[in-house]
Amino acid sequence: MRSNVDTIANPLHAVRNLGILAHVDAGKTTVTERFLYATGTTHKRGEVHDGTTVTDFDPQERDRGITIFAAAVSCAWDGHRINLIDTPGHVDFADEVERSLRVLDGAIAVFDAVAGVEPQSESVWRQADRHGVPRIAFVNKLDRAGADLDTAVESIRQRLHPAPLVVQWPIGTEDGFVGVVDLPRMRALVWADGSDTVAEGPVPDDLRDEAERRRRRLEEAVAELHPAALEEFCAQGALSARTLAAALRDLTRTGEGVVVLCGSAYRNRGIEPLLDAVVAYLPSPLDVPPVRGTHDGTEQERATEAQAPVAALAFKVSATATGRLTYVRLYSGTIRKGDTVLDAGTRRTERIGRILRVQADRHAELERAVAGDIVAVVGLKSARAGTTLCDPAAPLLLEPPSVADPVVSVAVEARRSTDTDRLATALARLAEEDPSLVVRTDPETGQTLLSGMGELHLEVAVEKVRQSHGLDVAVGRPRVAYRETVVQGVTGLVFRHVKQDGGAGQFAHVVLDVAPLEAEGDAAATGFVFRSAVVGGRVPQEYVRAVEAGCRDALAEGPLGGHPVTGVSVTLVDGATHSKDSSEMAFRTAGRFALREAMRVGVMGVLEPVADVTVTVPADAVGGVLGDLAARRGRVSDSVARGGSVVVTATVPLGELFGYATRLRSRTQGRGTFTARPAGYVRAPGAVVSER
Repeated sequence: MRSNVDTIANPLHAVRNLGILAHVDAGKTTVTERFLYATGTTHKRGEVHDGTTVTDFDPQERDRGITIFAAAVSCAWDGHRINLIDTPGHVDFADEVERSLRVLDGAIAVFDAVAGVEPQSESVWRQADRHGVPRIAFVNKLDRAGADLDTAVESIRQRLHPAPLVVQWPIGTEDGFVGVVDLPRMRALVWADGSDTVAEGPVPDDLRDEAERRRRRLEEAVAELHPAALEEFCAQGALSARTLAAALRDLTRTGEGVVVLCGSAYRNRGIEPLLDAVVAYLPSPLDVPPVRGTHDGTEQERATEAQAPVAALAFKVSATATGRLTYVRLYSGTIRKGDTVLDAGTRRTERIGRILRVQADRHAELERAVAGDIVAVVGLKSARAGTTLCDPAAPLLLEPPSVADPVVSVAVEARRSTDTDRLATALARLAEEDPSLVVRTDPETGQTLLSGMGELHLEVAVEKVRQSHGLDVAVGRPRVAYRETVVQGVTGLVFRHVKQDGGAGQFAHVVLDVAPLEAEGDAAATGFVFRSAVVGGRVPQEYVRAVEAGCRDALAEGPLGGHPVTGVSVTLVDGATHSKDSSEMAFRTAGRFALREAMRVGVMGVLEPVADVTVTVPADAVGGVLGDLAARRGRVSDSVARGGSVVVTATVPLGELFGYATRLRSRTQGRGTFTARPAGYVRAPGAVVSER
């Protein structure tokens, strides 16, 4: 283990802000735990299966054995400060990864040596591509049966399309994996069984020929991509260790190549070289372009300097027992306890109460934080994920992380009516912490709907409400907002409203024609049209308006299931008045009951909402996806091949989309995605009631 120093005061070139990305169960959290142990930050190795890890500190994470919430930790290695974020690997929590990648300078992508590139590995890799985050790769679990470095590297080449630059070669296979050959230095690193120390020595004789071939292959791959390396390779026929290291660093930071290391995090093999690679190849805050933002419509950039005006981005908000924590990435300037900063979006000022160095659920208080730091701040009242904090004298608005549209919804309600207000408060706080959760009230059903990225996402959110707030919550499917419509109307329906209770009576006589509206395209017609064909002034104009108002009253509930009625045309063709007893109220009542009677004796049908769905799936999964859409009564309108994927467009009843996100992921091994947008209403099958 290397000697570590406290590097809080280190210059910016000695800071690394990185995340660990991978498919679920590839070993991200174990890699993080070994980092903390190797750097002396912790003195006992935490294990996921024992629920003793530092970063998976939430009770649900320990119960489920997966990372749910991005957790930040900090450690020191070889004179460098490493700020590390352990991100979730499950697709339902991809938005946590998105917010983390927005503030990171580099990343380690972890791959299973048996499975290679898995579906979520591919998804998070694409997310990192969008953010331009340089990566190095770590092929983990080389001690597993069936582990093969070359196969895993080939899957990286085929599925992710970077140039993999393999700088290590394993010594031993499966249970016999004991170390690696460091190809740039041509040295062997061996970990004794049960030991935390690595023995470095020359490459064993029986491995030297293969090691030299692989070193040569590495030099050729680097020379193809790096002009300076190519020049030296052509002149001397080989690359020096110094030139190779510089070229690997340049290719990593430009994204033209990805350095590949290997090991077994669980057995603590390969961790120290991985830390060395983080320091050697991944960029510091000074190596990335200055942050850019806007002010008064003009684009500006802010230098990565401690003396520059403050510019920071909040990327995570967390409510803890000790208060509200706002995690920020400081891009420029210096913040201190008691400083006042400006929320660039709302133009409100906030006061920084405390600054904390975060170790997952533990915190160390700091007097200040400088450009390049990732810290938590206490005291901000209104800041949300995506909020820009800046110097009030030099405002700058940074681009916030994108938030994906939720795809799954459930209805939630408190089992006890006295808990309704507490539930509303708990859900609002939940949405504040996780912007990918949306809480809304359905205006028609009155249900409180919680929408998120997947069923597991919503399950975790509801369980958090139960655990954190002690609420007994009932969860169910939201009801689909159906409509009713006229399929076959009536002509010349006569309705007389006569009422005499003493004093002034009520009299109204109306004759209505009721018909369905003409539909345009495949969607059913919606809306309401009223016209008057009365001649000779038999019904005065003010009474005509009252009849229309009464008809609109009748549209609130249809005769089939009490659903709102739409797609109706009503014509007032005749009527009669009384010189004393007719009034607007009488004609409004007559219009309401007349239309209700017309709907009762006519032919009515139920309309169901549909959505235009665009599904993107791998080409080898199209058949299963099309079959599933057909089973959900979906009508496929188009199918287009794009690269190795197929984009399917279909119209699907909204009620059939519940659970579709999970079903699609299972059919496509997590590689399928879909978007849906409302597309109106269509006639529900078998839902027509004939004349009674």
